[in-house]
Amino acid sequence: MNQTNRPQPNPGIMDIAAYVPGKDGAPGAAKVYKLSSNESPLGASPAARAAAQKLLDRAEIYPDGASTALREAIAAAHGLNAANIVCTNGSDEAISLLTKAYLQPGDEGIFTEHGFLVYRIDIQAAGGVPVSVPETDERADADAILAAVTERTRIVFLANPNNPTGTYMPVNEVRRLHAGLPKNVLLVLDAAYAEYVRRNDYECGIELVSSNENVVMTRTFSKIHGLAALRIGWVYGPAHIIDALNRIRGPFNVNSLAIAAGVAAAGDRAHVEKAVAHNDEWLAWLNQELTGLGLRLTPSVGNFVLIHFDGSGTSAEEADAYLTECGFVLRRVTGYGFPNALRMTIGPAEANRGVVEALRALLGK
Repeated sequence: MNQTNRPQPNPGIMDIAAYVPGKDGAPGAAKVYKLSSNESPLGASPAARAAAQKLLDRAEIYPDGASTALREAIAAAHGLNAANIVCTNGSDEAISLLTKAYLQPGDEGIFTEHGFLVYRIDIQAAGGVPVSVPETDERADADAILAAVTERTRIVFLANPNNPTGTYMPVNEVRRLHAGLPKNVLLVLDAAYAEYVRRNDYECGIELVSSNENVVMTRTFSKIHGLAALRIGWVYGPAHIIDALNRIRGPFNVNSLAIAAGVAAAGDRAHVEKAVAHNDEWLAWLNQELTGLGLRLTPSVGNFVLIHFDGSGTSAEEADAYLTECGFVLRRVTGYGFPNALRMTIGPAEANRGVVEALRALLGK
């Protein structure tokens, strides 16, 4: 068929490699544990579930287009000004809005080589040029990022902590990175996993945003709050950037169930602390047990571990197939530049123990 006789997407759209999420099934397994998408093993707090359920009785009413109650709840939880927050349909929408607002065709957007795949997708979708910067020991390198900046650079994405590596950039390095950027370049600090980090030299980005005109922080309710299905994200930024994002986002981009559940979740500090305690316990346990099997793990401060199979006597592909047969669904990360590794979400106790025992059997340990 002559393609000139039908609508054509904008140049570059068909060059984009579509995002492929982690699989969620294990056909034939008696019980399946989904450990492929970094979802909370504790789920949402009872307060958040009850709040969302209550809103079903008013499903015919449009949500508050400004997400006022949710912005105020977030502001109260983090000590922020609600006017400097915009809520989004997951942090994915936040990333998309930022590229739409600040990239023109031909402009460059920078991210690190093992960074979130959506950065590249959204840069390309905006007509921009994606620039992937090498990491050092699977960590973002401030000097490498600064060396990649050109007169066409308009936006820099830094996932901190990063997914799928779980590594982070210390606050002094983040500040040095920002200081080296031109004032017209937007630094986006993607802090989706911030609540899990227990390091004295880490900051999620609030202070840097508060004192500068070219920094924003993106966050999500999908991880620590266990609300991935409701798609709640948010951006904290200078007033002029928040103004720009509000002009281009959808008028009802966050639904009423999400707003209600998000308000309840933001105020449920006990549930967050319970999730952090669970993660602290099992992150340490998995590191000890998996390294004891001779596997290398990238040091992670998130709610997941990146397991490397080089030199183990088996491949990530073989391990993935075997684990899937056993009912443990992990994430292949070939698209992130790790063809021989699997990312494992820290799950419930029985899932964590089950993965270790399955790998012990596979490796003959």
